Amino acid sequence: MEFKDYYKIMGVKRDASQDEIKRAYRKLARKYHPDVSKEADAEARFKEVGEAYEVLKDPEKRAAYDQLGANWKAGQDFRPPPDWDQGFEFHGGGFTGADAEQFSDFFESLFGRGGLGGGYTRQARREFHARGEDTYAKVLIDLEDAYQGATRTLTLKHTELGPDGRPQLKERSLNVRIPKGVRQGQHIRLAKQGGAGIGKGEAGDLYLEVEFRPHAFYQVEGKDVYVTLPVAPWEAALGATVKAPTPTGPVDLKVPANSTGGRKLRLKGRGIPAKEPGDLYVVLQIALPKADNDAAKQAYRAFEKATEFNPRAHLGV
Repeated sequence: MEFKDYYKIMGVKRDASQDEIKRAYRKLARKYHPDVSKEADAEARFKEVGEAYEVLKDPEKRAAYDQLGANWKAGQDFRPPPDWDQGFEFHGGGFTGADAEQFSDFFESLFGRGGLGGGYTRQARREFHARGEDTYAKVLIDLEDAYQGATRTLTLKHTELGPDGRPQLKERSLNVRIPKGVRQGQHIRLAKQGGAGIGKGEAGDLYLEVEFRPHAFYQVEGKDVYVTLPVAPWEAALGATVKAPTPTGPVDLKVPANSTGGRKLRLKGRGIPAKEPGDLYVVLQIALPKADNDAAKQAYRAFEKATEFNPRAHLGV
């Protein structure tokens, strides 16, 4: 996927005012409108200009786009950085009548086609004049908060037009109750924390899309949680009861005899809490002690003599 330099497409500087962008759009739209233009690539250019304007005319989309940085070049291979829009608040408005289905994959990868961050549904536009717009933001929480529930202060960023007509980045902090059992991808609704209403209309709602911060021990798949647990060779071979970590504290885990590396042991119901809670899977990893002294070396040699173990037997060597 190629990076698109919307400022270059519009022929304006990165610090252009909203009025400058609007004038540039009107000029280019007239020049490349397929009904009047004689340019060979008029239709493609018209769509390209419309997509660029869809982003730059909207202070929120523009500020988010600007956060990608100024070092990207048009045509450069591009993938959105992970969580590039984390904590960034998008409103539901901004629909201009453009056909979003014709926008590029680059646009879709950043703003979607009407979901979170897309914000250009016709329904959102109809609500604009009566009720405040719903807003959306992605937030990162700790896995432990999903197990126990918590109240956290989250900082969200949004944009407002300044006196000079240019978008200015603002921040606000909210105390948010993280419900026990929340899973990745779920939304937390904060009533009346979205866009302000018009006239007597009430404020819209704010929807927070939950993602877990990367954890040093645990990986999450749906309601299930995975942890890799190192065990000594004799623990795996002879069986043992060892301590295993869980997000709610260590538990005793019985390792069956003759276990091998990669074996999964299920701790039923110790995944993310729910009416039907997930499970926690302990994946065994055989950890070999170093042969860094005479006693250890002798132990390895005795082990070699006591067995006829060939770890490559299945390869025929």
